[in-house]
Amino acid sequence: MALALLREDDMHPYEMMRLLRHRRDDRMVSVTNGTFYHTIARLQRAGLIDEVGSDRDGNRPERTTYTLLPAGAEAVREWLRAELPRVDHPIEFRVALAEAHNLERDEVIALLRERVAQLDADYAEHHTGLAAARADEVPEQYLIEVERQEALLAAETRWLHQIIDRLSGPGYAWGGDPKPHETVYRAQREAARS
Repeated sequence: MALALLREDDMHPYEMMRLLRHRRDDRMVSVTNGTFYHTIARLQRAGLIDEVGSDRDGNRPERTTYTLLPAGAEAVREWLRAELPRVDHPIEFRVALAEAHNLERDEVIALLRERVAQLDADYAEHHTGLAAARADEVPEQYLIEVERQEALLAAETRWLHQIIDRLSGPGYAWGGDPKPHETVYRAQREAARS
């Protein structure tokens, strides 16, 4: 998420954390000061971001501003390609969905179709197992978790089919350069600063 934020503009870590909180992205990942600053240092050591300056605002401590390097932009895309189709990383999938706009529309659609295929297979396995357990007269109380999982798989599959259809249509705005949305991003950044 830090790398994706820097796609919008150069920022210092404190601003990134405030923006994540302002946008409520902290509901998906924990944003703590110490961990976030360590993450930024790790991303810099990995050659994904770099310092572009520092400033001081009044009595506040000096803040280092970072920029996204080409390797960082590619790292975001590679991570998305790995996480969007995976069905065994629910938290990462939420973050990947939130950042999917960093990939081309057709690629996102293809990755989500891979996910649907895996979910369809999981659903079929749960449905068959549940039917077999009921045929064996396994008491319902022992099947409650399997029923829940079957329902969740069905719901996510339905939603994925709907979002794939919407993404496939020309009316669904997608991706591109974040600069056309600069007014919205600037307003969010100003709100996060106050």
